[in-house]
Amino acid sequence: MLLELFYEIDDFCKAFLRFWKKFQITHGLAKRIKPGSLCLSEIMTIVVYFHFSGFRTFKDYYLKHVCQNLKREFPRLVSYTRFVELMSGALLPLTVYLQRCRLGKVTGISFVDATTLGVCDNRRIHSHKTFKGLAQRGKLQWAGFMDSSCI
Repeated sequence: MLLELFYEIDDFCKAFLRFWKKFQITHGLAKRIKPGSLCLSEIMTIVVYFHFSGFRTFKDYYLKHVCQNLKREFPRLVSYTRFVELMSGALLPLTVYLQRCRLGKVTGISFVDATTLGVCDNRRIHSHKTFKGLAQRGKLQWAGFMDSSCI
């Protein structure tokens, strides 16, 4: 499964980087990832494969699984700290990949968790301006699902 995932992501990265370079003033990603380090497709594969791993935290997954069991598949592994730095450069391509290749089929119905969110203490409610005009006090009554056209 890892090999198939890597090939899919690598093909996507080749096409994405050709497209992305047309719109950049400088080739920023090429400068951020040093030669001899992990390539973009390797970074993205490690990040996506984490969600199939069963580990609860990315740090445990990287240190206990990737660094110990996947050295042969990724011979140029970097330290955990360096990998986290490299992940920030892969955010845009990873987002596009997930939307284009891994979104899944839209069925018309989407499920939403109706758990209430405690946003702020009532004493500071008037100082928060992020959702001014949108946020309300009280409980939201929710049917548990909504049509995908409403999202």
